[in-house]
Amino acid sequence: MDRFFNSAALMDIKMPVIKDQLKDLLNELVKKMDTRNSFVYYSIMKEILVTSSSNPCLWCNNIDGQPVGGRAPEMPEDLRRHLFEEFPEATEVLPPGTGFAKGTDSKDANERNVHFTRENERRQDMETLNNIVSAVDSFVWGPVMIVLLIGTGIFLTVKLRFRTWRNLGYALHSVLSKEARTTKRGSGDVSPFACLCTALAATIGTGNIVGVATAMFAGGPGALFWMEVCAAFGLTSKFSECMLAVKYRETNAQGEMVGGPAFTMKNGFRNKKLGAALGFLFALFGVIASFGIGNMTQANSISGALNTTFGVPLWVTGLVVTVLALLIIVGGIKSISRVSSVVVPLMAVFYVIAAIACLVVGFRNIPRGLYLIFVMAFAPRAVGGGVLGAITVSVMNEVRTAAAATTDDCVRQGYINMTGTFFDTTIVCTMTGLVIASSGVLGTADGTGTPLQGVNLTMAAFEAFIGPVGRYIVSIGIILFAFSTIIGWEYHGEKCFEYLCSNRKAIMAYRIIFSLVAYIGATQTLDLVWNFSDIANALMAIPNLICLLAMSGTIKKEVDRYQSVIADEKDIAKRAKPAAGETA
Repeated sequence: MDRFFNSAALMDIKMPVIKDQLKDLLNELVKKMDTRNSFVYYSIMKEILVTSSSNPCLWCNNIDGQPVGGRAPEMPEDLRRHLFEEFPEATEVLPPGTGFAKGTDSKDANERNVHFTRENERRQDMETLNNIVSAVDSFVWGPVMIVLLIGTGIFLTVKLRFRTWRNLGYALHSVLSKEARTTKRGSGDVSPFACLCTALAATIGTGNIVGVATAMFAGGPGALFWMEVCAAFGLTSKFSECMLAVKYRETNAQGEMVGGPAFTMKNGFRNKKLGAALGFLFALFGVIASFGIGNMTQANSISGALNTTFGVPLWVTGLVVTVLALLIIVGGIKSISRVSSVVVPLMAVFYVIAAIACLVVGFRNIPRGLYLIFVMAFAPRAVGGGVLGAITVSVMNEVRTAAAATTDDCVRQGYINMTGTFFDTTIVCTMTGLVIASSGVLGTADGTGTPLQGVNLTMAAFEAFIGPVGRYIVSIGIILFAFSTIIGWEYHGEKCFEYLCSNRKAIMAYRIIFSLVAYIGATQTLDLVWNFSDIANALMAIPNLICLLAMSGTIKKEVDRYQSVIADEKDIAKRAKPAAGETA
């Protein structure tokens, strides 16, 4: 407010009465406005223009809804220009000529009144609907969902006797081996490594930048500790889901593997009607979520990063993203996996190296950062922040692709895909969090006094260590992460759609529509659509978690069976080492 009233345009006004009136009016508006109200710019502009223009004001109402009439002194041209520069969003909804026309008669005023009333009613209806959807979104992602998400992971981890933790080394060795890059073992569409990369394309996403910063803003440095705890139990949930997806997958008419939670419910439940119903709900919500969380939100992140950092117009970014997505997605899982196998390792390594560079430059701050993380971990707000961050990462990055993998055992692929959570949270999120904790920018504000949070907090942290280039690195990271999330989510959404409709023409139409929707996401801000898809994502999680709990017995049986396979493979590897040494 002070910045506005100390600006040159207002300081140069020769009519102090108008200036005082405007200041009083704006102060009154600020007291009454809700910061979440999307009409704040509109309200301010409407009141200023009505009070200060030479137009008859019979067509307009003030902030209390009372009619405003009569004439006011004419607004100076320099002030009028400054107001429109200061509040550009408002100009889109104001009737043509507002604040500019002189000598407008009552007939024109009545016509504008009708226009304004209809426009205002429409916007208020949309605002009300958006508030309702936001309230539902907050409810479905509330305490019950948190308990169900984390509780399921804890329950499965204990039931499996912590074998997902104990076998993490075996899983990492399996995914990094040469064999993981081939399709020689078992049946499937792509190699286990390519399948993991497709999953990581959506797992390592904008949540790794936004989610960690959100958690630490809400809960302080200690929130990172609880994100790691949530990820440790999430490891078992990921393993269980992927293992079941391979176990109960099907082969479609084109010879492609199709699977995922919907097919697990349909084929794995003894009560086939219940399984089919839960599978239908999961698939339906999965398709809805794929267009919002998996597409438009990510495209908007890309266009926002390019526009803010490099000044690229939104429509240009939207066009490029749409064309690239279309070229990749139309080719199906093999095209997606080929791109993911190249892009995902490169983008992950690029981001991690940048984070390491920050820590190397500021190595003296690392002990302080670790101290803050562990000492502040047991503050109550740290627990809430950590859970919030874990959910944010999960919501923005979650995707299912295990069923397409070429494998001879469902448990083997479950272990391989579970490493995605390890790479995603234990490595990428930890690096982000450590940079933020060590930078000293957590809890600070930007030049306007707004607390740094979200992507701005991450940018400021990187910038604190390596200068302005840090901001560019984070922007490039968002672009790569978000685009990979789009193509990864398409495959998940497509398999959900295929569960609902197996017609090949309809599936191809889904691919094309999905690609085109990216343009809308890149060029528009559609909070209602995003909130609705966020709800769909939560509703998709409910039948999936029920499925994991209901089939926990099957999961345990398969894990126990595979322990002997792991023991045999380790024994073979031990005997192979001396033989290799003798040969040398």
